[in-house]
Amino acid sequence: MKNHTPDKKPDPSSWVDQHGDVLYRFALLRVEDPHVAEDLVQETFISALQGLDRFRGGSQVRTWLVGILKHKIIDYFRRTTREVVSSDLSALDEPSDEEAINRMADARARAGTWQDTPDNLLENKEFWKAFVGCMDGLKPAFRRAFALREMDGLNTEEICKILDITSTNLWVILHRARAKLRDCLEITWFGRG
Repeated sequence: MKNHTPDKKPDPSSWVDQHGDVLYRFALLRVEDPHVAEDLVQETFISALQGLDRFRGGSQVRTWLVGILKHKIIDYFRRTTREVVSSDLSALDEPSDEEAINRMADARARAGTWQDTPDNLLENKEFWKAFVGCMDGLKPAFRRAFALREMDGLNTEEICKILDITSTNLWVILHRARAKLRDCLEITWFGRG
């Protein structure tokens, strides 16, 4: 796909066919609910149409649309997060310090035995199916925090503002999300029960 020059605007009539599936998968991985993901993609297309005159062609259309979608997802998180995070945090049993230390040591030992490199895993479609399945198993607060940090690269301050939580709560959520993902991948991908 060519970059568009400021005098040649992209053709919105092809956006759904060319970018709809990618945008939907991007949203679904972060929000889990298919209906919400569909709504966010529709909102993205509407915003892009409304802002088409501001598209300068400095990036691919898909990159521009993903950028809009990221903002839509963040806005969605801001609207819906307070009750999700507090219910997920209050419903969890806190592990003892000794249990947490043992779990971290065990995780480090297991991670050292993985055969695939991170780069190989990123290119493996079967791994992504397992990863998405594991993400689907996370509580919404865990999924949101993990996606914002590890997939979208936001910093602690930004995530805490979006999710309306303290940095300590974020650390706990991220720690638990990573542990749950690691445990799930150990079973579903690496075949270790």
